[in-house]
Amino acid sequence: MTLDLNDVTLTYPDGDHRLTALDRVSLRVDRGSLAAVVGPSGSGKSSLLAVAATLITPDSGTVGIDGTVTTGMSRRELTALRRTKIGIVFQQPNLVASLTAAEQLQVMAQIDGRSPGGARPRAMELLDAVGLAGQADRRPHQLSGGQRQRVNIARALMNDPTVLLIDEPTSALDHERGAAVLGLITELTHRNATATVLVTHDRTHLTAVDRIAEVHDGRLTTPVPN
Repeated sequence: MTLDLNDVTLTYPDGDHRLTALDRVSLRVDRGSLAAVVGPSGSGKSSLLAVAATLITPDSGTVGIDGTVTTGMSRRELTALRRTKIGIVFQQPNLVASLTAAEQLQVMAQIDGRSPGGARPRAMELLDAVGLAGQADRRPHQLSGGQRQRVNIARALMNDPTVLLIDEPTSALDHERGAAVLGLITELTHRNATATVLVTHDRTHLTAVDRIAEVHDGRLTTPVPN
């Protein structure tokens, strides 16, 4: 398994008590497969994604990324793990206004200690994969909402992650563009052999996913295997 959440519980302080965000959740996703996590707002979807991304440490249970169990790892070790093993697609693209589409990707290589100039061929390859090779030198204000989300996805793949985590990628898109983005995510998951988790409240375009898991009140209640 590339992503393995095992019996994860996460709580937050709530006055004199603690609020349970995740209640003994287990989820395993292989490379090359796409799991959709669905559920209403406040059900625990975002908490699950944050734990899987190693951004939050759970109270109990374990998180495994590409065979590495993250329990006990330092902040520096977790940062290195995220940089090399995990791609995160946030709900809002949060692109840097002054950078072109290609430069948005190249800066990821720079963060990883590589030359941004030397990373341009990889950036161009990924932009071509998301249908934006012809927009490589455009800045965010020159791109549509769907195009900015495609840059966001390509940027998450820049360092060849084994795990891809995606938060509500179609929330700001119309039906047609949302369907195109989810089709792209499915295609790239299989092409790049990532273990992909897609968090969404929209079930409209989920016919092509390999697994659907439903979260209610912090519990993964209806996982459907492949």
